[in-house]
Amino acid sequence: MIDNDKPQSDAAAEELKGVPKEFLDDDAGDGDCEASSDNALAEALENMRGEVEAAKQDVLYAKAESQNVRRRAEKDIADARNYATTGFARDILSVADNLSRAIEAIPDSLREDEKMKGLVVGIEATQRELEKVFKQNGIERVAAMGLPLDPNQHQAMMEVPSADHEPGTVIQEMQAGWMIKDRLLRPAMVGVSKKPD
Repeated sequence: MIDNDKPQSDAAAEELKGVPKEFLDDDAGDGDCEASSDNALAEALENMRGEVEAAKQDVLYAKAESQNVRRRAEKDIADARNYATTGFARDILSVADNLSRAIEAIPDSLREDEKMKGLVVGIEATQRELEKVFKQNGIERVAAMGLPLDPNQHQAMMEVPSADHEPGTVIQEMQAGWMIKDRLLRPAMVGVSKKPD
């Protein structure tokens, strides 16, 4: 009988040169060893996949958190830039109020007087310049007269009976309200209409 497997065995032996001997043992339990080895490899592979998935989730959470921190920092910087003058603006509003009162208190006779005309023009120019500076810094007057009472911008100081206006309409402004960008600096102090008795 001719052994046809001999050339294949030589070729296989040639292929397996350099492989450690413990992997080449021809024991009957070889299949069991391979099966347990395959199971161990599959289990190790599954563990590695789980660890990779966990690492991916950790990276995603870290990216999301860093984006949130960056957005919060950008918002804080923008708020600091936009509202840095808030304290100063509140303080200067009393100056603007006094300037407005001074202009309103000037009688027409003084406006016509040649000696006082320069003073009146100077005070009015100062008020215009102050309003220009307010506008450049995002400080604007709250609209009030003729509008419905808005508790977010108006503070009702009194109710005035009126048949000419809808109840809850602002018909008197005692003190101007001011906004800085989209924030309220000071509410307008107003008188609101109510139904006559």
